[in-house]
Amino acid sequence: MQPIATFSIVAYDPRKREWGVAVQSKFLACAAVVCWARADAGAVATQSFANVAYGMDGLNLMEQGSSAAETIATLTDADDQRAQRQVGMVDKYGRAASFTGDGCYEWAGHIVGEGFACQGNILVPGTVEAMAAAFEEARHGVGELADWLVGALAAGQAAGGDSRGRQAAGVLVVRHNGGYGGNNDRYLDLRVDDDPEPIEKLAKLVTMHHLLFGEVDPANLIPLSGAAGDLQALLRRTGHYSGAATGIFDETTRAALRALVGSENLEERWDGTGDVIDRVVVDYIIDRFG
Repeated sequence: MQPIATFSIVAYDPRKREWGVAVQSKFLACAAVVCWARADAGAVATQSFANVAYGMDGLNLMEQGSSAAETIATLTDADDQRAQRQVGMVDKYGRAASFTGDGCYEWAGHIVGEGFACQGNILVPGTVEAMAAAFEEARHGVGELADWLVGALAAGQAAGGDSRGRQAAGVLVVRHNGGYGGNNDRYLDLRVDDDPEPIEKLAKLVTMHHLLFGEVDPANLIPLSGAAGDLQALLRRTGHYSGAATGIFDETTRAALRALVGSENLEERWDGTGDVIDRVVVDYIIDRFG
């Protein structure tokens, strides 16, 4: 079994009731092993000769009411190889804890803050400190949990990161009914499995996710009637509309726009109904096809 030398962060956002975990490592597809989260249970990062059972078992225990610290104690006490394990958790109430076994390869350690924990092994010293400071600052500013988590990874990498280099990264954020279609909790699950600059690539994917699946800001809604002429001209260019450019948003225009929006995977921002549309959708398709 290979050691998963990595740095990670688990965190909770009480405003949106989101739990998340992000990771970077010189280890192929590290997020598939390290990252675990479930709405109304918590988030787990398991690494350094990772015990993957810490993920599912940890979430089950925290969902039942155990704190992050209690859950880590339960799991590590029962693990004969705990000296080589490292794990960070944040529970359903936002209480965080971390564990670094005394057999983890240097540099190894963790920092636990209010609602988050940063941990890593085989690192350049100063990495987890930089992550914690970046997260503390970011969560009091703009953006959302996914942005803050990836920003913490970037700060850790800038401070030195994995002493062996970099290969993969990932971020997972869950909230109740926050996933695609609204019937699951997997709001955001993005991974860069093999790339020379995985955190930079991951940040671009998060930005793309915000475009395609981000929440619609009511202040950005514009009347479809006012954009009908421009939309008809654009839809004629894309081949979705063959009618006259009347400037009237009729049902034929609606069907054509719905088809284009669906082909661009923007249906979470506009479902084809109503008299208004997210300006983000209009700006995107005009920029792409205009």
